[in-house]
Amino acid sequence: MAFPVDLRRCQVLGLAGTSALALGGESAGALPARELLAPSSVHAVLGLVGVYFGLVLLTVAWVLLGRLVRAADPPAPRALVLVLAVWAAPLLIGPPLFSRDVYSYLAQGAMVDAHIDVYTHGPARLGGPLAAEVAPLWRHTGAPYGPVFMAVASALSGLTKGELPAGLIGMRLVALCGVALMAAALPRLARHSGADPAAALWLGVLNPLVLLHLVAGAHNDAIMLGLLGAGLVAALARRPVAAAVLVTLAGLVKAPAVLGLAAVVVLAVRAGRRPARALLTTLAACAATTVAATAVAGTGYGWIAALNTPVSPQNWALTSLLGRATGALLHHLGSDLAPLAVPAWHALGLAVTAATLVAIWWRLRPRPVYALGLSLAAVAAFGPAIRPWYALWGLFLIAAAAPSTSVRHRLAAVAGVLALAVLPDGGPADTGRLVLAVSGGALAVVVLWQARLAAPAPVAVGRTA
Repeated sequence: MAFPVDLRRCQVLGLAGTSALALGGESAGALPARELLAPSSVHAVLGLVGVYFGLVLLTVAWVLLGRLVRAADPPAPRALVLVLAVWAAPLLIGPPLFSRDVYSYLAQGAMVDAHIDVYTHGPARLGGPLAAEVAPLWRHTGAPYGPVFMAVASALSGLTKGELPAGLIGMRLVALCGVALMAAALPRLARHSGADPAAALWLGVLNPLVLLHLVAGAHNDAIMLGLLGAGLVAALARRPVAAAVLVTLAGLVKAPAVLGLAAVVVLAVRAGRRPARALLTTLAACAATTVAATAVAGTGYGWIAALNTPVSPQNWALTSLLGRATGALLHHLGSDLAPLAVPAWHALGLAVTAATLVAIWWRLRPRPVYALGLSLAAVAAFGPAIRPWYALWGLFLIAAAAPSTSVRHRLAAVAGVLALAVLPDGGPADTGRLVLAVSGGALAVVVLWQARLAAPAPVAVGRTA
């Protein structure tokens, strides 16, 4: 579709998309249990169609914005940040979308506030309305998150006194702070890597996955990535201790961010420090931060064992899919080894991940930001569990440091596909709901096609300050 493109049209089209997403989510999103509707109800059907109608509008707006970014006179980074704020606004006041994880966060924060060991017990131990909102699969599972996030969730629980609406808004504001840190860090990381800051912002924070899962879904990956980006900026500014502290804090939200310490060491060496001194300084700052954060959170060190929190039996990670297929084949053949198939594939995936990380850092030591992005992508791809928003771990940094536009184009395609991968209530798909989702997307395509036919001739695009 050949649309006349300017920044305002992209802004309005994306706003229409996120508005439709928020409105559709009012009846088809990850609503509190007492507000859930039967999937076959008229309101739920219209909501699901509306969500995918909005999702297609948002994705097209993002693609058109990418055309502007690649033009000879692209929008300034400040203008792109404004677009992000406009697109995100409806999602900030809408219901949770695409996952019920935010309810788990709130329940876990209340557990810490009530001095219940959040790493030994699941939210079922807390009981009450918050525990009832947690997806059944995770009600008896310990938290897989570090003490920094548990401290944030506990503080939020104390402020909101366990009230669900206030807690949801508070958790979304926390995630928004993480997205703001990401947006602040990306242009600096891009300039260091010789990339266009506008292109980095377009791919790294304006892509639909950020809006759908970090803003609308309020996932704590936003805090992890924001702190990680801030730590790398500090490392580039030759502040290795501050960098190590920030990256460690990111790792104490979610463990994969700890790989950023390798980039901190490499950047310190490139700044003139001796390798041994850089390594020891980084490790000392990491250890001190870990001890202090764990003491402040008051959760103890159970978070280390909680890293083995089991994954969903139907998780569609590559190693999980291969494990289930192998197990089914062995069971069909009557082998007693069938129960070992999934653990074996998970172990193989971890081994492949370790080998991949060594190869990445061996070849890309001169480009630590890019190496870190590829490393996080490998952890997501070969790990035992995956969700669409896990793709953001690597995408965020690769957006700033990719060596060519072709790499960015491939990542943009992946982001666009993954944006369609989860239903708005976070539940499993069935044929009927998939038909409704496709219908919503098809309706958006028809509307966009008609808009193209009625559009005026293309106008010149100037740089927006």
